[in-house]
Amino acid sequence: MATVLSRALKLPGKKSPDLGEYDPLTQADSDESEDDLVLDLQQKNGGVKNGTSPLGEAPEPDSDAEVAGPAKPHLSEVTTERYPVEPLGGLEQKAASSIVSYVRTSVFLLTLVVSMVLVLVCAFLIPCPPRDLHSTWSRHLGPQGGGDLSPLELADVNGDGLRDVLLSFVTSRNGSAVGVSGPPAVLMCLSGMNGSTLWSSPLPEEARDITCLDLMPGSMPGTVCLVTGTHKMLSAFNATSGKAIWTLNSNYLSNGTLAAPGVVLPDVDEDGVRDLVVLAVGEPQPDLCFLLVSGRTGRPVGRPVKYNVVGVGNLIGPQVYVTANGAVYILFGFGNIQAVALRDLFVQAQNRDSSPPSLQIEEPEWEKRRSINLSELIDIYSDGVELLQMVKAPDSNCSNLLITTSQVLVLLRGQNLTPYWTLRLPGLHSQPTPGYFTDDQTLDFLLQIQDGVGMKKMMVVDGNSGSVVWSYSAPCHMERSPTTSAVTSDQKSVFLFWAEGLSATPPNSDVILGTEPPGLHHLYLLHPAFPSILLDLANATGTVTASEVGINDLWKDAFYVTRTTGPSSRGHPAPLVVSKLSLRWALMEGQMVQLKETTPKIGRGELRRFLSRIKFVDSPLQI
Repeated sequence: MATVLSRALKLPGKKSPDLGEYDPLTQADSDESEDDLVLDLQQKNGGVKNGTSPLGEAPEPDSDAEVAGPAKPHLSEVTTERYPVEPLGGLEQKAASSIVSYVRTSVFLLTLVVSMVLVLVCAFLIPCPPRDLHSTWSRHLGPQGGGDLSPLELADVNGDGLRDVLLSFVTSRNGSAVGVSGPPAVLMCLSGMNGSTLWSSPLPEEARDITCLDLMPGSMPGTVCLVTGTHKMLSAFNATSGKAIWTLNSNYLSNGTLAAPGVVLPDVDEDGVRDLVVLAVGEPQPDLCFLLVSGRTGRPVGRPVKYNVVGVGNLIGPQVYVTANGAVYILFGFGNIQAVALRDLFVQAQNRDSSPPSLQIEEPEWEKRRSINLSELIDIYSDGVELLQMVKAPDSNCSNLLITTSQVLVLLRGQNLTPYWTLRLPGLHSQPTPGYFTDDQTLDFLLQIQDGVGMKKMMVVDGNSGSVVWSYSAPCHMERSPTTSAVTSDQKSVFLFWAEGLSATPPNSDVILGTEPPGLHHLYLLHPAFPSILLDLANATGTVTASEVGINDLWKDAFYVTRTTGPSSRGHPAPLVVSKLSLRWALMEGQMVQLKETTPKIGRGELRRFLSRIKFVDSPLQI
């Protein structure tokens, strides 16, 4: 121990602690094992921290001060001559560390506050996508002054992502427009969000059809709506403002009257905008006149082209058909179907021998059917045709032709015009509704057939084989009630049709009689996954004259728009009502009607879980 004390006293520049105070060094033993223990403790503590050296400073190599390292003398008794005292340095470092922590905390809080302010500013300044909060609305437009036609069209005219409703009707105001017999008509656009009026424009005559499209896709801002009248009116309206872009001069129709809506063609005058063709009929019915119209200016592209057509029955077309090779034909006829090549129309209208290269393509199988006497006309089908539809072909880039007569339903292959299948159905007068009912990804068709007094048979025909895969008879006193369909995300379709009230409990017979008095009609939905169940979605007391289904792409929802004419009292015109119904909302609120018993029985909970997962998509069924 004396040796240790002598070494401690010989340290240069350091004073020995007072002997009157407790000093651990005086208790140290000279045993080498105890010295080794002290050295081990010093190594575990990370090295020697001399009482006169700053934190982290290494001791001198020859110094024996590491032996005295564990001693903790009082600040009042241990002083130094060349180095600062250790506790003061510690306080400075703690103060600096506190300042750094304060700065870091302040920066973090400031950043957090700025971020919150930016989020709130963006939430108020950047508009969110509009949500269709008004899933169901009904708009009473007052009494209408007559007119058998009920044009209805859906298009997004204000750019909010929701399709709006365009319709035309004859007003009931007294008096008439100058030079026009009968009351004036109006073209109106209702908001798809809440049914409010976006704009309205007067029309000189009743409208036959409203079709909205882009005549120059990708370049022309906004949508153009073509309005075809019942006499001589053909106008293009700006769908956003409701202002007329151009109107066809009625003098170009000579003594003829527009027989059908205008049809969009490829760009025949090569001005960058798709053009139109209209069909006019003279006083003698067989005298048909085609007129090519510029989609940019509304002026004729050449002179009228006349054909003397022999036929009896409803006017068919005109409809534009593009073959797989790109040849363009126009289908038309009276009770029959004939075709004329667009290149032949263009050559005769321009009175020249050649046509643009885009119109010179021919379809060999179609050209074989040219008539001998009328070389321009091609015979397609002639047997009491009432309706013609073009439906998407699953195995080709062209369409098939679905022909409806009073006795049969025929599907013709568009490539060679041969029958795909034929189904005999007496009493068929309504237009078939295409949709996906079976699992073969081929379009099927929902039909309505008169089945006795006040009864209609609804049936689904397989588009691949022409066989009936579903049928059901229901009471319905509406002479012509519209049907429609909507496509779901799993490539299925729901079919919608109108009938009178059905009993929720199926009787033993196949026919379920109405449980309500005639006059109240219900909207029923058929899903192919549950063919034994109908969903009662809504009801109406008037006559449904037109309906359309639109898709809300943002919310994967579909909505059903109806145009209804209410019952008219004596001396008062019938009121006009336009209604919108969200299908996803109606699916969850609809009443289940069991058509027949199934094993196992389908529960309401199972059905609701299935319906809650349905999402609707926009898929073109007709091309």
